[in-house]
Amino acid sequence: MVMRILDLFPTAIMDRNSANKNIVHLAVENRRIQLYEKLVRKIITYEKAFRAVDNKGNSVLHLAATLGDHRPFPSAILQMQWEIKWYKYVKNSMPRDFCMIFNNEHRTAKQMFRESHKELVKEGSESLISTSNSCSLVATVVTTVAFATIASIPGGMEEGGSTPNLKHDPGFIVFAISSLIALSCSITSVIAFLGILTPRHSLKDFEKQLPKSLLLALTFLFISLAAMLVSFCAGHFFLVRYEFHHKAFLMYGVVFLPVAYFAMKQFPFYVDHVLDAFKTVPRHMPS
Repeated sequence: MVMRILDLFPTAIMDRNSANKNIVHLAVENRRIQLYEKLVRKIITYEKAFRAVDNKGNSVLHLAATLGDHRPFPSAILQMQWEIKWYKYVKNSMPRDFCMIFNNEHRTAKQMFRESHKELVKEGSESLISTSNSCSLVATVVTTVAFATIASIPGGMEEGGSTPNLKHDPGFIVFAISSLIALSCSITSVIAFLGILTPRHSLKDFEKQLPKSLLLALTFLFISLAAMLVSFCAGHFFLVRYEFHHKAFLMYGVVFLPVAYFAMKQFPFYVDHVLDAFKTVPRHMPS
């Protein structure tokens, strides 16, 4: 609708509201990515509108640097990552001299961004530490269980030798591989979470380093949990395969239901991290 109005009345882009803000200011302030993308394609035509300032001397970049009241993301980490990408996206779309413009309080957009997001950085850091502490505890438990599982070999060893009695059994192969995966992935996850907890978190770390580290740690943790459950089921199958046989698979399917439910509850959060970790352009903010 906005673009249609501008096509019919190009001068309408210079219209201001009571705060002396035009449509470019409002699009950036309210995080309307689709509208801003369309406007920025015509920045040469509408350059005067992009260079305009409001009553407080704030440019378009100043408004991009200001943290709004709308916080749609469930995690402070995701919100902080989105805010950094949004600011950089607007900054890279503007002429270079925009970065050094001062507002009426004699502050640049970069200074406003740091001051405006100070509390969000603190909140994100606390959330990250809390998540890492909880998940690293789970990963440590998985490591302990996986190590104990590898030490107890189903069927025992051949008498007078060091070869497992069930070495050619498909179930034993599944058990051995899944146990090893659970152990290695859980150890990797613990190390990754410790890497998040150890350093001090700065504002710039929330753009790429911290989200990718958290994503890596969570990925290995989920793999280790799934592998541990497969290992348990494979080892337990040797106890019931003669009595229940095919019914055992139904039983194990029921066992997997709580895990599947947990995965479904956490999957949207995990997908959000995946989508945001590798994108340079911020995705459309959810309503």
